[in-house]
Amino acid sequence: MFDTLRQHWPRPANPKPIVIFGAGSIVTDAHLPAYAKSGYQVAGLYDPDLDKARAVAELHKIPLLTSAEEAASRKDVIFDLATPPDAHAGILSKLPEGSAALIQKPMGSDLSGATEILRICRTRSLSAAVNFQLRFAPMMLALQDAVSRGVLGEILDFDAWLALNTPWGLWKFLEPLPRVEISLHSIHYLDFIRGLLGDPLGVHAKSIGHPTSKISQTRTAAILDYGDRVRCALSINHNHAFGRKHQACEFRICGTKGAAYLQLGVNLDYPKGEPDILEINTGDGWRKVGLDGTWFPDAFASRMHQLQRFATGEEDALISSVEDAWKTMALVEAAYESSAAPATPIARIPQ
Repeated sequence: MFDTLRQHWPRPANPKPIVIFGAGSIVTDAHLPAYAKSGYQVAGLYDPDLDKARAVAELHKIPLLTSAEEAASRKDVIFDLATPPDAHAGILSKLPEGSAALIQKPMGSDLSGATEILRICRTRSLSAAVNFQLRFAPMMLALQDAVSRGVLGEILDFDAWLALNTPWGLWKFLEPLPRVEISLHSIHYLDFIRGLLGDPLGVHAKSIGHPTSKISQTRTAAILDYGDRVRCALSINHNHAFGRKHQACEFRICGTKGAAYLQLGVNLDYPKGEPDILEINTGDGWRKVGLDGTWFPDAFASRMHQLQRFATGEEDALISSVEDAWKTMALVEAAYESSAAPATPIARIPQ
């Protein structure tokens, strides 16, 4: 049975060309490899750093666009905004009404920014999705398929455990930002959990930095409140710099009929990565699911396939639309509010 689990989204029958805003590492490491592997035409690339954009365009043999206005003027394309969160709203305001767009997470720098993006997309009738591509990784599509078939039964426990040495130096633009870890990393896990378990009742969280890091937060602990039946906890440490032996990037998901273990390999040696792993146990021992592809870059291909199929009328629902993504941003906002709130003081022993 496990060899029939869904791992890829079907490709659109009549794909549209793609215009990319941004020429950073996420574009060269994931977007362009995914689109090349899928046979998509990239009709142009723009970045305000024209020297960087020119180098990427020449390397990948795609047209260089020299202004945001030139990029936004293209017709009958999918716009791919691989840009920092504070740039999204300005670009979306320039796109032709009724366009289809993929927005790099997060959906704005905070919830107010996400609300402004939602307003722009509604006003301009944009078919816009946020690039929460973890939902589309082969291992995650397979897991979701197994859950939908009832293989694990009712989900009762979800644990995310990360002990990594993340190379934050790859993203210098993060250093001055007041919000980083939850907004730009754990947001993937929060969004995936929402897709699997639905919206929680609330969240308890604490996100902090590290003395050796210039990044505002690199360590997070969070509990999502799903009432008295489901336990959901995340332990995230990006400063475990003591060798590979005891590092980890894994999920453990337990239900009434079975359990699943996942390794998110790309984070263990980013951007080269290690293999993704999905194992399932339904009472007869752990069985490894043979995975066809990895989070990077295959999830980016399936994410684009689904948006393209919605834009071309092959599917009726847009997954991770701005309407749904706003709810993930609301969860992120609640986590930061929880982190900033004072802890309940502990009683002192009577004298």
